[in-house]
Formats: sequence, C-alpha cells, structure tokens
Amino acid sequence: MAKMIRKADLPQKTCATCGRPFAWRKKWERVWHEVRYCSDRCRAARPKQAG
Repeated sequence: MAKMIRKADLPQKTCATCGRPFAWRKKWERVWHEVRYCSDRCRAARPKQAG
C-alpha cells in the first residue's frame, strides 16, 4: 500500500496576487515551477503589464 503524504508535508508557494500560501496539487505535478497563482480568480485579477 502507498504511504500517505500529509498536506503539511507538501511544497508550498505564495500567491503573486493575494499573498496567501497555497500547497502543491496533483494536477500541477508537471508544471509546478510555472504556477504563480492560487486560483483562477487570482490569475484573472493579476496586475496588468504596462506597455
């Protein structure tokens, strides 16, 4: 049987929009290095680039 991993043991990042910490998710397994936002709502509310 597979060993259970507690959520507290997963890697965490801080959301670029709201500043809250969020934990690794299985669906982000291959792109974890690119993830910057905790949710679609924060991604949509991100500050717009000037220019």
